[in-house]
Amino acid sequence: MSGRGGKRAAAAREEEGSGADDNYAQQPPAKKPTRADNSSSDNSDEIVVCEIGRNRRVTVRNWRGKINVDIREFYPKDGNLLPGKKGITLSLDQWNMLRDHVEEIDKALGHS
Repeated sequence: MSGRGGKRAAAAREEEGSGADDNYAQQPPAKKPTRADNSSSDNSDEIVVCEIGRNRRVTVRNWRGKINVDIREFYPKDGNLLPGKKGITLSLDQWNMLRDHVEEIDKALGHS
């Protein structure tokens, strides 16, 4: 393979960037907001509708001016339950579509 991505290319990139970025390197990196930092502002527009299992919730929330139905797993951290990656957020249109098809879903499951 040619010099793409090899040790020489990496060393050359380090040498090129070392002069002008000295001031930047001395500054501490900016703190990225975490979910815990954002949770307090999100909680004011959040209604927990029901708990559907251990650490699983259905919530209705107003996010960026839009109302969503969120079905999500939560995980404990530092005494708080935080939203995890596993879950789905439905817009009102998607929620209405799902709600309108509940009978067909029940029939497919053999419930009625």
